[in-house]
Amino acid sequence: MGELGRLEALRLAGLTAAADPGMDRFARLVSRFLRVPVSLVSLLETDRQVFPGMVGLAEPWAGRRETPLSHSFCQHVVLDGRPLVLEDTRVHARTCASLAIPDLQVIAYAGMPLTDADGQVLGSLCAIDHKPRKWAEGELQDLGDLTAACSVELRLRIATERIRQDRDHAGLLLRASIELGHSHDLTDLTRRLRRMFDGPYEPSFVGLLLADGQGLWRVIDPDDVKPVETAIDRLDLDAGFPSTQAMREQRTVFVPDHDALVAGFSPEAVAGYDALGLRSALCVPLPRGRGVLTWCWPGRHVLAVTEEAVLTAVAGYVSQAVDRTLFVETRLSTAEQLQAAMLTDLPDVPGLDMSALYLPATDQDMVGGDWYDAYLLPRLPDAPRRALMLSIGDIIGHDVQAAVVMGQVRSMLRQATLGHPAHSPAAALDAIDSAFDVLPLGPGATAVHARLDPDGGRWRLTWSNAGHPPPLLRTPDGRVSALDEHGLLLLGAPGGPARHDHELELPLGSVLLLYTDGLVERRDNDIDASIGRTASTLSAHGDEPLPQLLEALSHGLADAPQRDDVAVLVVRVTEGGR
Repeated sequence: MGELGRLEALRLAGLTAAADPGMDRFARLVSRFLRVPVSLVSLLETDRQVFPGMVGLAEPWAGRRETPLSHSFCQHVVLDGRPLVLEDTRVHARTCASLAIPDLQVIAYAGMPLTDADGQVLGSLCAIDHKPRKWAEGELQDLGDLTAACSVELRLRIATERIRQDRDHAGLLLRASIELGHSHDLTDLTRRLRRMFDGPYEPSFVGLLLADGQGLWRVIDPDDVKPVETAIDRLDLDAGFPSTQAMREQRTVFVPDHDALVAGFSPEAVAGYDALGLRSALCVPLPRGRGVLTWCWPGRHVLAVTEEAVLTAVAGYVSQAVDRTLFVETRLSTAEQLQAAMLTDLPDVPGLDMSALYLPATDQDMVGGDWYDAYLLPRLPDAPRRALMLSIGDIIGHDVQAAVVMGQVRSMLRQATLGHPAHSPAAALDAIDSAFDVLPLGPGATAVHARLDPDGGRWRLTWSNAGHPPPLLRTPDGRVSALDEHGLLLLGAPGGPARHDHELELPLGSVLLLYTDGLVERRDNDIDASIGRTASTLSAHGDEPLPQLLEALSHGLADAPQRDDVAVLVVRVTEGGR
């Protein structure tokens, strides 16, 4: 373990340059039994000695409870690993030049080594007199007994802290198994990883690098970007970094301190770690060559066996999350491209203004089957203008299959409309019901299918609803009503009655809103109340340009996890239908 192990034991003991009641008690016992003016529990750190236990030291040292090593006799006890007993420090070559003699009046000194369970010397329990003194055998025996008791106290503190760390590590494993399994993309995975390590002795930096065949590329959290991450966002496999060594050799690489970093790795690696204020690192390769997970600390670090095992297990969880995320991203990209290809470019219709919005789900692994559609019908004989068909719907399910069925249903709905002489929305939905009876299209869907006809200076709306949230209509006076006439609740429900058309005239300035349930459905919220709030938004913003109206209707949706897709189609009557 060496010096790093000794310093780690000091850290676990939790004692530094501050008064500790237990250590002060040992100092008082030494002063009482040995009848000395000064006694200290002195622990040796890298560049100073600290006194968590102290009696009789003069100011300013008593207030500071520390001295530099130039004033330390304790360092000789630690170095030698045995007691240091001097009748007069001024006459010994090893101590006569110490600044502790003039500044602290250390003339007679007796110090015994304080040890941990591994025998490492952490400091000394010492008795000090301001004049030469011959230490009696009984006094040294008493000092030895008190030193043994103080060492036991230190060992108990170290063991207690290790038990606490083991408990924390077990909790970390449990959190990792749950938390990382919920990540929905690589950025979110990195963000969750960094949030897991937030204790005072936890890694101050966690990095995820993934392999792409030629090297490693860094997954960066845009909300927590370190400058060096963008400067070194990619590493060739032959680069002199701890992470690339772990990747090349497929083994864990541990860098305990800055000296080891300088000795073993490239100047570029040293500069990168220095830029982040890091001095030690653990790099664990992910299984199946996926990449490398790195943990870094700002100072020297001793890697306990339990800690290494836990962090290696976390790397296994990360690898599983990466595999799942990449698989989902590939399928999601395919589904989104398929769905985007099926969403309609809105036609240009004189007298009508149209706009649409589609937002994919953000907390689902797959897109859903939401769609909207708008297309012109062939011109009928003696009709001055062409009618417009509108539809919006939602296939039950959230996966690629739902997107595929959506495309089939949308196409069949178009064909059923175009193939029916009267172009009746209800008749077209009846045809889709029949298709669900004979084709493997899944559990069903909801939809609103509608038609807008120019009619003597107005537009006539004809629609049929198959279990879908009701369209909302805003009249020019700002009032909003729900067109809540429904037919059979679902497309594809077997053995239901024939569907019916409903008609309504739309005056100039009317706004018709069609939407899927993702716009209004919220967990623990009543959907009718949500539809009411949407109606209020439509009333308040219905006179604004349609893109601004859509922004108002969807306000906040992009910033919060969505459990469902959102499709919205809005139509405003701008001229009479002549």
